Amino acid sequence: EAALEVTARYCRSELEQYGRCVAASPASWQRDCHSLRLGISRCASAHPIVRRIRSDCAEPFAAFERCLQENEATVGKCSEHVAAFLRCAEQV
Repeated sequence: EAALEVTARYCRSELEQYGRCVAASPASWQRDCHSLRLGISRCASAHPIVRRIRSDCAEPFAAFERCLQENEATVGKCSEHVAAFLRCAEQV
């Protein structure tokens, strides 16, 4: 949630370009807009807050990923892990 907020705030131009591309290419947006999607990712990952979330919250995120791998059929069991990661991200 925090990463999405940062992306919306600091990568607005990239998000708007991507949105226009998707709207203009309803049948082929996944292919046609791929480079714009990568631009959003680059913009977001370059932001200091996102970098800090990745650093400070690496442990709860890794626990969430392990839970997903161990519970592929019942991912609902991982809600605790998601909550822990989100709590961490909100504190950054």
